Amino acid sequence: MGRRRSGGRETVSAMKPAKATSAQKSRAMRLYRALEEAWPQATCELTWNSPHELLIATILSAQSTDVAVNAATPALFKAFPTPEAFAAAEPTDVEPLIATIGLFRNKARSVVESMRRVVDVYGGKVPDSMEELVTLRGVARKTANVVLGNAFGVQEGVVVDTHVMRLSWRFGLTEHEGKSDRIERDLMARFPRDRWTMLSHLLVFHGRYACKARNCTCGEHSVCRRYRVSGRCTCAEAP
Repeated sequence: MGRRRSGGRETVSAMKPAKATSAQKSRAMRLYRALEEAWPQATCELTWNSPHELLIATILSAQSTDVAVNAATPALFKAFPTPEAFAAAEPTDVEPLIATIGLFRNKARSVVESMRRVVDVYGGKVPDSMEELVTLRGVARKTANVVLGNAFGVQEGVVVDTHVMRLSWRFGLTEHEGKSDRIERDLMARFPRDRWTMLSHLLVFHGRYACKARNCTCGEHSVCRRYRVSGRCTCAEAP
């Protein structure tokens, strides 16, 4: 992902897909269809009702779990129902409502300051472009991709979290283990653009409920048995 100057301020330029062969694209789509069949319920598991709620929930989910975030956000969104309500608050007003989430003090500041910019610069509306979203405190490319794909239907890239990184390596979708930016470019090259958001949901579901980082059951799962790359997931090596 490159950067360029615009009006004296550094902005983020579009990420370009890597290159993929027709054979790689064909295998990727076979895997996609297998995941789609295995996980028809795959979706974003954060609870939200508006773009600003999804943005805030995603900021809170960094280094935390969706379960923990979903437990905290109902009271948070009741106390601060609009971007304007968050913008008028202080981080110390938000902290008690998210204290069960890791790094809650930093996240409270990110939530308040991001909503102040949404109100002051964007008229209270969460922006729907990558370049604008990443100007908000607490928002990097992954968070922006979550908001764009799920709130606005904008397929700017693929959300690459720990599950997507792990499965991309295990399934042979990348040769760049643990490098989120390189993995995203590889996935963008192998899958059609209109599948990028759902691709992340499918990989996340498979990573959460089958092909886990530890104590996984993927040796028993048909998708893993068919698409795993030998040596990249030792728990799947059983016949």
